[in-house]
Amino acid sequence: QVQLVESGGGLVQAGGSLRLSCAASGIIFSIYNMGWYRQAPGEQRELVADISRSGDTNYADSVKGRFTISRDNARNTVYLQMNSLKPEDTAVYFCNAISSDWGGKRYDYWGQGTQVTVSS
Repeated sequence: QVQLVESGGGLVQAGGSLRLSCAASGIIFSIYNMGWYRQAPGEQRELVADISRSGDTNYADSVKGRFTISRDNARNTVYLQMNSLKPEDTAVYFCNAISSDWGGKRYDYWGQGTQVTVSS
């Protein structure tokens, strides 16, 4: 059974920092591309950052220079370090794992989400 379990969310003042973690089980973590998404109330889910299985990273323009995604394959965990937080970063943050096999079958898993609230 595949599980992605996020942790590290909470309430923080503007300008503060949080570190999100996503622990994966039931998958061969090292072959998955991992991502963090977020969804604010009334908004669509959006990509925050992702990291490929080779370590290449990609960020939304709104978080470049403030957020850092990283992965530890030995711990089956992906992290999102969030600095200089703004009220507009308030959202539920979701972890995503995605891969495909040689036959093209897609494997796409989501965590349950963790709330991040930034007060002004």
